[in-house]
Amino acid sequence: MSWLAQSGGERGRFSSFLAVRDTEVREEMDAPDCDPVRLTRTYAQFPLINAVVSGWRATYRHRIRPLLSASSPTSLLDVGCGGGDVARNLARWAARDGLLLSVTGIDPDERALAFAEAGPAVPGVTFRRAHSGELAAEGAAFDVVISNHILHHLDAAQLQGLLADSGRLARRTAIHSDIARSRLAFAAFSVGTLPFFPGSFIRRDGLTSIRRSYTPAELAAAAPSPWRVETERPYRNMLVLVVPEHA
Repeated sequence: MSWLAQSGGERGRFSSFLAVRDTEVREEMDAPDCDPVRLTRTYAQFPLINAVVSGWRATYRHRIRPLLSASSPTSLLDVGCGGGDVARNLARWAARDGLLLSVTGIDPDERALAFAEAGPAVPGVTFRRAHSGELAAEGAAFDVVISNHILHHLDAAQLQGLLADSGRLARRTAIHSDIARSRLAFAAFSVGTLPFFPGSFIRRDGLTSIRRSYTPAELAAAAPSPWRVETERPYRNMLVLVVPEHA
């Protein structure tokens, strides 16, 4: 085979890389028998990675804070809360702004809940091991429902279930934030995390997550009306539902 043919093949493989969601790969930390030391280190490193790539500070300022009040409490549900850093940060930011916010973080993984509950207590924040469907079946309701980086973990039926649960649970709005798949996002994360996060699943699972994540168009096609997809930097999809009376 000539060099030209070989290089053309390489170019073809590169141009097709990440062109389609890879739903077959799995994050290592999701395995029930994964290394518990590396898993704990991964949960401990989530606050840093979320601060850099997840953009919740801006989401709080622009999408959540306008819904809050200093005189009446607002309730928020964090679905798939993991180590609990997003839930704690939202409560802290609201408190600093003199606003009343109670946050419930839920996760079906007992390992995540154990880590979250072992963290520093923050007024107004509670954690519970549960699926969103359990809370919906109980008739629970929250003013705001959120999730961080869980959409790409779900198969098609699970995604539709989460959106249906969110529609039942949210009184005012639901905001599901996830990675937007692109070669640039993959390259930036690969290079940016290379010297950091030793002894954890952050880098390898992060790259796997990008491979599993949606493009904006794919997510819009997967989400029923009235859900809408909005894009935010860096490389983020925001799947948003505004309850009709609050539209």
